This record gives sequence, C-alpha cells and structure tokens, in this order.
Amino acid sequence: MKLLILTALLGMSFAQFNPNTKHGRTSIVHLFEWRWADIAAECERYLAPNGFGGVQISPPSESIIVTNPSYPWWQRYQPIGYNLCSRSGNENELRDMITRCNNVGVNIYVDAVINHMCGAGGGEGTHSSCGSYFNANKKDFPTVPYSNWDFNDGKCNTGSGNIENYNDVNQVRNCRLVSLLDLALEKDYVRGKVTGYMNKLIDMGVAGFRVDACKHMWPGDLSGVYGRLHSLNTKWFPSGSKPFIFQEVIDLGGEPITSNQYTGLGRVTEFKYGAKLGTTIRKWNNEKLSYLKNWGEGYGMMPSDKALVFVDNHDNQRGHGAGGGSILTFWDARLYKMAVALMLAHPYGVTRVMSSYRWSRNIVNGQDKNDWMGPPSNGNGSTKPVPINPDSTCGDNWVCEHRWRQIRNMVIFRNVVNGQPFSNWWDNGNNQIAFGRGNRGFIVINNDSGYLDATLNTGMPQGTYCDVISGQKEGSRCTGTQVQVGGDGRAYFKISHTADDPFIAIHANSKL
Repeated sequence: MKLLILTALLGMSFAQFNPNTKHGRTSIVHLFEWRWADIAAECERYLAPNGFGGVQISPPSESIIVTNPSYPWWQRYQPIGYNLCSRSGNENELRDMITRCNNVGVNIYVDAVINHMCGAGGGEGTHSSCGSYFNANKKDFPTVPYSNWDFNDGKCNTGSGNIENYNDVNQVRNCRLVSLLDLALEKDYVRGKVTGYMNKLIDMGVAGFRVDACKHMWPGDLSGVYGRLHSLNTKWFPSGSKPFIFQEVIDLGGEPITSNQYTGLGRVTEFKYGAKLGTTIRKWNNEKLSYLKNWGEGYGMMPSDKALVFVDNHDNQRGHGAGGGSILTFWDARLYKMAVALMLAHPYGVTRVMSSYRWSRNIVNGQDKNDWMGPPSNGNGSTKPVPINPDSTCGDNWVCEHRWRQIRNMVIFRNVVNGQPFSNWWDNGNNQIAFGRGNRGFIVINNDSGYLDATLNTGMPQGTYCDVISGQKEGSRCTGTQVQVGGDGRAYFKISHTADDPFIAIHANSKL
C-alpha cells in the first residue's frame, strides 16, 4: 500500500514538470497585462501559426483598485477574493479566451497569487475589480470568506509584522511581504479555498500555473495544495494529465531559502539565468560569451528538467526581484534579441518569452521612479486593446517582443531542434561563439568589437539555408541572408560587429 501511495505521489510530482504543450511546441510567452479578448485573438492569428506553446496570463482573480499611484501594475498582485474579474476582463471573457486558445493548441498558464491577500493598509470598501466589499484593516474578505483566523500574524516574530531579515526562514515564510496579509496556508480551510480557486480554473481548461511568491510559503504547504489539484480538462488534454506548475523562487545565492527546496514540487523559475546572461552579454566583470560552453548546470543552476528560464520578467525588467542592472530588456533591443536568441537555441530549461508594454521612465540615481506604471489605459483605469500595425508590430505603447521577427523565428527554431543534443561548439576565446542542435539547427553570434569571419562545422546536411534572423524562408527564396552548407557540413559566416542583429541562425525547416 505504501509503495502504491509513493508511486502515485511520484507520478503526480513528475507530471507537474511537463508544460503539456501540443504539436511539438516548446515556448511560453508572458502577455503581461493583456486583456482576455486580445489574448484570444492573438492565439488564433499569431501564436498558433508561429508555434508558440502557451501563454502566461496576469492574475485573473479579484484585486484591489489603487488610484494613488494611478492603477499600478502591482494592484493585480493584491487579491481580495477569488472571483474571476480583473482589468483584463470578466469570467465569461476569461472562459472564452481559454476555450479559443485551447482550440488552436495554445495553452493558458495562470499567474496564481496564493501567498497573501492585499496590503494591510488596503482599507475597506468596494474599491476592487469586481466591486466586492472587503476590509483589509479587519482582515475581512467576505467573498472568500477569509477572516482574522486565516492569516499568519500570530506566527510572525517581528515588531512590524513584515519580513525584516531574509536570513530568518521563519520570517520569510510567516511574516508579511511588504505588508501584504500573509495567508495561513497550513490550515486546511485556507488550502481548501486556494485549491477551489485553482481547480475552477483547471476545469475551465487552463494547463497550469505560475505560482507567485513561493519563497514565502512552506514547501509542505504548497505540496498540500498541489496534491489536491484536479487533472486537466479532457476536452483538450489526455486523461490524467496534471497541471504544469512553475514556481517563482528568487534565488541568486546567499540566502537560506533556495530554489532546490522547491524543485521536488514542480519547475522553478531560474533567476540566475537572466542575471548571468545579462552580465555576460554586457561584458561586465570581464565575462565572455566563450565561457558559456558549459551554460546551464555548469553555472550552478538547477537541473534543466526542473528549470523555467527567461531573459527578463515583469518584475526585474523594472529593477525589482533579482538581477539589478544586468537584466536585459526591450529598452536594450539589440543586446536583448541576442540574449533571447541564445536562450531559445540552447537546450536548457523550459523557455518563457516576455511581451511587455512601454512606460515613461524617470531614472533618478539609477532607480526608475515610474516603475509602478500600469499598462496602456483609459482615464478610468480600464486597459486599452492591443492594436496590431500593418507591419505586424504592436501600437499604443504595447511592445510585443514576441512579434519581433528575430524572436518569433527563434521560437520556431526551438521547436524544430527540440530533442536534439547541444553540439558543434565553437568560440574565438572571446565574444564570438557558435553551436548547433544535432543536425537540425545552428546559431552563430558575434558580440566582439570586430568582424566574425570563419568557416564552421554546422553538423547540418548539405544545402542552401535561409538565415531566420535577417529574414526567413518564403516559398523557394530567402528574404534575408543565405547560408551555403557543404557536403562536409561546413559553412562560411561573416558577421559585422556593427550589424543591427550580429547573429545568424539556420534550421532544418529553413532549407531551400
């Protein structure tokens, strides 16, 4: 009997590492703060045709509405209940989006905020995204309902009630994160409410969850929640499929709470990845691309089958979370495209691409004073639609990095080379590198101050290939650079250090 239970638990935990993506699709895109109606349309017109596997959506649960500052992005991370209305849309629009995206083979992953409710100073009234009453001062959230009994205040040993020392594990997991009311997740009642919320979303057809602020929850409590989750909806997923779990654990080293305390429960966000890739591509601390030959586990990161990786996320592109100034974002477009291409070409981890919006930056002493700004909005705080320009880019301050040709084509590259080994590494001892993925793909990057001029072993079959960075294959021609691979698998590459995109990538499906 014990063996059966252990086998069931192991089966459950292993299943939670699988993103459940369809049709050989491998990458997730975070459509940060998009409306449900726009995501549904994007799944149909762009994500499915271009091989994206899934979308991470912003938290769909009812949250506070903050008017000072005016409708910040972080209000979505301060829930007051589990009703499904937010500035992205209502429950019917959410359901329609999940259905339409699933119908074209694009999964939906929900950003689940289950560590806390809103801030202790959130006041009382009906200033919430569904118009429900709550009283943060009295810890009264009647739509759930949660009361004074359901929070961790009695277990926090700091004078302020907030986390004051990140080297004290009990504080980090029992006290308030920046005054957010900390849920007592060890209580069966609280677990029941959290899993009820998550199971409703699973039954609607979501494929999994990005679980927010996991460092602030005990692994045993999370295990108690995950163990109650339903299998995925059999309308779109094989019977018995478990939700994909990827957990936000900020771990750059130096703290007692580490990501490996959570890797038994599901995948974990590998924050070292973007921080280190940023310092390397920026050439800080004399870092060089040539050092990336053992990128991944060789850099002290978690095992590849436990990691979810990204160049930037919604927190650290604003200077929060982890990585500081090294993090590459759309503001550094040239270096950013190079970093995302390297990530998508390399076999380590499950990859997530960021899709952002612009805000008016105000840098004072290295800090952006406008990092709070919410998405493009109308005067009443409602989110604006995402307009698509004739050239396929987005308008109205929506950045849409996932629609940049270089990034979209590397998402396709990753699908084409999926399952192929890391191979044919080459470097010049400095900041010019190249590597392949078996006989299915090859990428060459020049981040040096001079030309890259070399004949390299690609491992690819003989033929003419279209570079998918400068252009792509359209019919029987290349819209960008052509690459000739000889019978010996070798090809000549010349890349200027001043090129807009100083890298070239070819794959099996870009062959003429």
